[in-house]
Amino acid sequence: MAAENPLESLQEEATCPVCLEYFTEPVTLECGHNFCRVCIAQCWEGSDTAASCPQCRETVQQRNLRPNRQLANILELVKRLSLQATRGAGGDGVCERHQEALKLFCEEDQTPICVVCDRSRAHRAHRVVPIEEAAQEYKERIQAHLKTLREEREKLLGLKATGEGNCREYLKQTQTERQKIVSEFQQLQQFLEKQERLLLAQLEKLDEEIVRIQNENVSKLSKQISHLSELISEMEGKCQKPASEFLQDVRTTLSRCEKGKFQQPEEISPELEERVSGFSQKRIVLLETLGKFKDTLTSELERKRGESFGAYRQVNVTLDPDTAHRELILSGDQKSVRWQHTWLRLLSNPERFDTELCVLGCEGFTSGRHCWEVEVGDGGVWAVGVARESVRRKGEISRSPEGGIWAVEWWGGQFWALPSPETLLPLSRVPSRIRVCLDCDRGQVTFIDAGDEAPIFTFPPGSVPGERIRPWFWVGRGSRLRLCP
Repeated sequence: MAAENPLESLQEEATCPVCLEYFTEPVTLECGHNFCRVCIAQCWEGSDTAASCPQCRETVQQRNLRPNRQLANILELVKRLSLQATRGAGGDGVCERHQEALKLFCEEDQTPICVVCDRSRAHRAHRVVPIEEAAQEYKERIQAHLKTLREEREKLLGLKATGEGNCREYLKQTQTERQKIVSEFQQLQQFLEKQERLLLAQLEKLDEEIVRIQNENVSKLSKQISHLSELISEMEGKCQKPASEFLQDVRTTLSRCEKGKFQQPEEISPELEERVSGFSQKRIVLLETLGKFKDTLTSELERKRGESFGAYRQVNVTLDPDTAHRELILSGDQKSVRWQHTWLRLLSNPERFDTELCVLGCEGFTSGRHCWEVEVGDGGVWAVGVARESVRRKGEISRSPEGGIWAVEWWGGQFWALPSPETLLPLSRVPSRIRVCLDCDRGQVTFIDAGDEAPIFTFPPGSVPGERIRPWFWVGRGSRLRLCP
């Protein structure tokens, strides 16, 4: 019985009776039936000359196969008509091979197929369902995953918002403190400058008074010296005269000698000396006051620093050999780790990192404030920080908070805060020793330069989840890390 749809009838005529797909290189037998060249060759495999037609069983000669070019041209027209019919019906999916609408879904191959594909050998034994039914099923499964993903996104957005809010609040507080410090030190500087001007002005007046007294004394002494010089010359002349002439008016001469005695110049008064000494005492008192202020300020800064970092409990961290990558060598005391090119013969346990050059610390923390120090040397590439107990151990891992790792990294001559090189730390040199400070209660990790106590980087509060956290180390080629006792 002929099909009601002429296009479907035409499609059936363009279908090979062996593979049930559109003809590929169609050939015609002596009996007039058409087949794909490959299909008829497979049917006649093993037969030398005479064979039978798979459709009518009539005996034919293999050498009499004739290419059916007219059928090949018609086949192209059928494919075009099928494509136009599918597009005209509003279909958005077309089989690339058969130009038919993708109305079915193969469960085993997980791909949409057309009705011709369903009848072919490739899908004949597979479980096939209508494409709309499959789409509905997979939409429901994806919707379930979307719910979980949206919840995770909301959590991360909440953490991000909390971190950004805390960051803004901290920056606001530091800006306020910065303004207070600048204002207070400006006042202190103004006070010191005023005291300096006052003391220098008083010293200037003392200088003028001392110079005046000195000038007056010099003038008086010069006059006395001149008078005495004249008297000495006169007396020396008298002494050269004859006795009778020398003794004339000798009493007057003696009286003049007695009156020509030296008169002491005016001395600096005790009051002036006290004023000069007073300036020395003022200077000493001012310096002592500034020294006490400096000591008090230093002690207060040390106390504040102790409040910030002294409350951390220093822990003795050791390296866990069960987690170390096969190319990492641990020391006997499990306090240092270095990279070597050859693999060690170690058990392949679930805890061991098999791709990344990582190792965890034996210790784990769920509450409290803890810190430890790591010597990082001055070369190579490395990273230090903390990781979740459940951090991925097999295959490639994400060295980022999303991957369960919070760390800083030395790579390519620059100091980075993981997860990305976009977070470049403003350090001119790499620290030789880093202190890792973990606050489990606040979910915060801070990195300190243990040499000069300068802060390096802080992951904001709430960044680290409330689960068991362990020290984490990544040792690149040519690097060595050592845990300080």
